[in-house]
Amino acid sequence: MDLGLKGKRVLVLASSKGLGKAAAEAYAKAGANVMLTSRTVKNVKQTAEDLSSFAEGTIAYHPCDVSKKEDIKKLIDETAARFGGIDVLVNNAGGPPPGKFEDLDEEDWEWAYQLTLMSTVRAIRYALPYLKQSKGRIVNITSSSIKEPIDGLLLSNVYRMGIVGLAKTLSKELAPDGVLINTVGPGRIDTERVRTLDAAKAEKLQLTPDEVREQSEAAIPLGRYGEPEEFANIILFLGSGLNTYVTGQMFVADGGMTHSY
Repeated sequence: MDLGLKGKRVLVLASSKGLGKAAAEAYAKAGANVMLTSRTVKNVKQTAEDLSSFAEGTIAYHPCDVSKKEDIKKLIDETAARFGGIDVLVNNAGGPPPGKFEDLDEEDWEWAYQLTLMSTVRAIRYALPYLKQSKGRIVNITSSSIKEPIDGLLLSNVYRMGIVGLAKTLSKELAPDGVLINTVGPGRIDTERVRTLDAAKAEKLQLTPDEVREQSEAAIPLGRYGEPEEFANIILFLGSGLNTYVTGQMFVADGGMTHSY
């Protein structure tokens, strides 16, 4: 099936590993030109080499700390200069640290704000002139907490809901320009971050990580963690030529785990 992505210009933030890498790989397989980003040059360079081994389009990379305004501006400028514009922006950032309200200080809140919410605001702001020209697509990667808060992840719960409010508002503001924007939250997807969270929970409960995983899988109707590729397929569709009428929506890929509608 032709997804209408051959030659399209795609920027995926925080894309050297995890869900960002899976999304970038999906676009690369569909024939898009993809810009990768990471704070660590070594990691993103290796990912670029991995994707270049099979990609039809151009795979490029540029280091970027998405919590820093100046880094995001340079990234957008470099992407537009390298590819001649931007057709798809996939916003992503590593999750803020876990913690309950009384565990977190002002610095934790400020850093998570810059990382989680302002990275999305800034990326959209700087990329918007190019997205308007191309009648492009914006896809935000968040968390299943946009449907149901996750215990112990207060910072993520708060700021990821801010992204939902941003996207819903922008879906109306940008509709006359033909720009579509949607938000997707992963549930328990088998990534390094989820394994790290499982390990931390295991240590706290004096269990093994496998026992924690088994408990989590028991609460998922499909009975397993999702694969990064399964999540990436949703990101791919929303940024593809097949999506011509879906905007302002939020979805979760969680195997039925969350209880809310």
